[in-house]
Amino acid sequence: MSSRTTTIMRESWVQWPVFWSAVWVGALSAIALLLIFGLTGIVLGAYAARPGQRIMDWGDFGLSALIFAVFGSFLAFVVGGWVCARIAGLQFAEVASLHGAIVWLVAVPLLLILAAVGAGGFLGAWYGGLAGTPFSVAPQGLPDPDAVTAARNAALGAITALLLGLVGAVLGGWLASETPMRLRPERRVTPGARPA
Repeated sequence: MSSRTTTIMRESWVQWPVFWSAVWVGALSAIALLLIFGLTGIVLGAYAARPGQRIMDWGDFGLSALIFAVFGSFLAFVVGGWVCARIAGLQFAEVASLHGAIVWLVAVPLLLILAAVGAGGFLGAWYGGLAGTPFSVAPQGLPDPDAVTAARNAALGAITALLLGLVGAVLGGWLASETPMRLRPERRVTPGARPA
């Protein structure tokens, strides 16, 4: 037998508390900013304000509409993640970024509700696709090809807007922490502490 002592390393859990008040304020901040960007885009003519307009060809989606959609989706959630991390007082980039992602998770069902009640078009051209596009059915039971194309393009725009929002929310949380992010968090060791 060996005289060496074998150290058993136990798995230990480190909890990251979720600051729900900050998450809700961040999600509501992101949605409010989306509304401001969407309405500003309508006022400036970047989006067509006709109800029920469908995107049949991406060439019809103008450059100004693309800039407003990308900028609005991304920046609104950057602000949402930043507001959440600041209100919660988060110092570490990993925890702040996680809170940014949670802001996005809370905002997505709220966006779905807004789109379902018909307010999706006010949030920007891309978020209108969250409500779905009903397929027009011909008397023979065959779907209208234009409706299928419009539904596919609306879904593509909504996916793009949601993913841009997620990236923005994580980045916003990280920016609020003011610490560098590492792929693997540093282990903070208290002097004199023994391993578990």
